[in-house]
Amino acid sequence: MKIKRQAVILEIIKDNIVETQDELMRMLQIRGYEVTQATISRDINDLKLVKSPIGDGKYKYIVGSEVNKDDMSEKFFTLFSASVMSVVHSNNIVVIKTLSGMAQAICSYMDKMDFKGILGTIAGDDTIFIATSGENSSLSLIRELNLLFNK
Repeated sequence: MKIKRQAVILEIIKDNIVETQDELMRMLQIRGYEVTQATISRDINDLKLVKSPIGDGKYKYIVGSEVNKDDMSEKFFTLFSASVMSVVHSNNIVVIKTLSGMAQAICSYMDKMDFKGILGTIAGDDTIFIATSGENSSLSLIRELNLLFNK
């Protein structure tokens, strides 16, 4: 069932502009798949879907491998600078607050970027938790991310 559902998700995002998990969930329900937000979130992670800008401040889900690697830094900068509200830390945890619905897209790009000292990331709707290898790594990451606010 999971493989078939994920194949349908790929078909949906190929044929439609899907901006949110709710939209994706509704499109799956129309096709007979009863899913929860948690299932959608896991499927997005499994399929390595990311949000890509489509203009007018809108984004759509695409497969992460469709993102041009040369273009990824610029897209990350654009997404980060437009969507992040704050970056703070406590010991080896960095917390990024975003506009509602943008945390997973930013987190997905971060997972593909080469940020040193990151052990793992978790994204919700508007919050990203990043575990780093230590407080020095957290401070270094915060300095690097805060530079994006000032460009």
